Amino acid sequence: MKSDSLEGKVALVTGAAKGIGKACALALADAGANIIFGLKDVSTGGEVIEQIKKMGRDVMPVKMDISKIQEINDAIQAGIKHFQHIDILVNNAGIGAPNNAENVIEKDFDETINVNLKGTFFTAQAVGREMIKQRYGRIINISSQAGFVALETESVYCMTKAALAHLTKCLALEWAKYNITVNAVAPTFIKTPGTRKWLDNEAFHASVIKRIPLGRIGDPMDVAGPVVFLASQEASLITGATLMIDGGWTIQ
Repeated sequence: MKSDSLEGKVALVTGAAKGIGKACALALADAGANIIFGLKDVSTGGEVIEQIKKMGRDVMPVKMDISKIQEINDAIQAGIKHFQHIDILVNNAGIGAPNNAENVIEKDFDETINVNLKGTFFTAQAVGREMIKQRYGRIINISSQAGFVALETESVYCMTKAALAHLTKCLALEWAKYNITVNAVAPTFIKTPGTRKWLDNEAFHASVIKRIPLGRIGDPMDVAGPVVFLASQEASLITGATLMIDGGWTIQ
């Protein structure tokens, strides 16, 4: 894809400091977009912000804990004030601590729902309102293969990601008339700071690899490339879709 395919666009990426969010922010900037850099902790992400600046892009870090609706709204309004518009939203922030279903407590359940579903919905809503005004937008939700297959110790996480795939369809249908596309990507296990402690375990790593026909764990840029595509003009007739980035896990 051309390195200037998103020239002049503004992209908001949530959970942008590391892992998939970091890769998406860098890839979108490389494709020409300016970045609103959503951070739960604004003391993080400095190195990535500097990388984006060195590309010649404008980048604005904003405090954005998506479990807090006021922070969502404040961050988006700050981004609008600075850039005048938001063209792309990458709903990346998410959590999912493993636990056996019989041991899940209400606090952990609520925290996962508040981030993965409630936060994602209200971020999409707030950005969607701006996109409706401008009659243009690209929303990409970061789902997971966990929304399509059952994983042990991940019942609550799997549930939220399955719901996110259907939310993607619902928003796509409602907002198509405003020239807004809403899609999702669903990665398999990706090498990130959040997954390292599991993937560094040889037995766990081997159990994952044997489920992936392509035979490897994903890299954050394996997700960022498709996100840039879905944000681009080349994907303008795609909406309501969830693109599996799972090395073939779910085709079995």
